[in-house]
Amino acid sequence: MKKDIEEKKILIIFLTPLVIVLLDQLTKLAVVKIVELQQSTPLLQNIFHLTYIQNTGAGFGFFQNSTSLLIWFSIIVIGLILYFYEAIPENRYVQFAVALILGGTLGNLIDRIRLGYVIDFIDFRIWPAFNIADAAITIGVIGLVIYLVKNNNKK
Repeated sequence: MKKDIEEKKILIIFLTPLVIVLLDQLTKLAVVKIVELQQSTPLLQNIFHLTYIQNTGAGFGFFQNSTSLLIWFSIIVIGLILYFYEAIPENRYVQFAVALILGGTLGNLIDRIRLGYVIDFIDFRIWPAFNIADAAITIGVIGLVIYLVKNNNKK
């Protein structure tokens, strides 16, 4: 029984990030091929566009031109997840949230190391452009916060 639980944890925490990285990198590759830099292609006029941006910072334009700092921050996040792997609870919700954060961090790290910037392209016009990795990180962090708040309220 314990072996089954551990195998499922391994699958969630290591397979989910693999899927996220593949999806993230493939979508970025596609956008670079079909949209010119700094150009926008409407998919739903004034609602959803593909906008190719090279982001040298973090979300919302923070830490612009801080690629080295963001590379190190990503490495630390990945290292902490791996170091505390055993402490991740046997809760699928938490495991999936951690896996989303890991996959998103890896996806953007690949860009920063390979290109020196992150490719952003999902543009809803009311929010800064982002990518699959950013979405995974955001959903994972929100999921962990919700879990921690609910768990803290139970105590």
